[in-house]
Amino acid sequence: MTQAPAEWLGDTEGKPAPPPLSRIQALVNTVDRESGADRLALASDAQPWLQAQGLLPSGDVPTSEQLHTIRAVREALRAMLVHNAGGPVPSDDQLKPLRRITDTAGARVRLGAEGTLRVAPDTDSMEGRLLSLLLVVSDAQREGTWAHLKACGNDDCRWAFYDRSRNHGGTWCDMATCGNKLKNREFRARRSRRD
Repeated sequence: MTQAPAEWLGDTEGKPAPPPLSRIQALVNTVDRESGADRLALASDAQPWLQAQGLLPSGDVPTSEQLHTIRAVREALRAMLVHNAGGPVPSDDQLKPLRRITDTAGARVRLGAEGTLRVAPDTDSMEGRLLSLLLVVSDAQREGTWAHLKACGNDDCRWAFYDRSRNHGGTWCDMATCGNKLKNREFRARRSRRD
């Protein structure tokens, strides 16, 4: 893991998810797997981003344990997005970080002034804040938008993108880069098998 660059690739998404699902996309895209740059590797890089995302109280500095937990949650969510793109179902080991959150953080139903109900974490801890992300996933699964948030089919990339294609069959974060790389790789593999 290397320090995140000042200008982060994930700050301007080419295929952005609608809010609040964009929060999940933003978390998954805190690491550039090709370069190794990780926005959550160092507390100094992570702090402003985590605060802006509501995952860390203002003024707090994330501990190394908190950063480890957040990175583990990120990778569990990525495994779910790989599945959304047609990949394997996430294993129990891959989902373990999410299970830790759901087992330790609780939620309550809150009644708004105008009679609207919303489910929210019952604690302001890191686990409660991460649970708020899982509640976004739950809402998106119920609404049918979750299946459109996917991870790029390029194993070296796995960037999260929102599939707005007509048939929702998108596979790559960007056809010009990842799509062409994979198509060329598959072409060379077919050719070498034929030869």
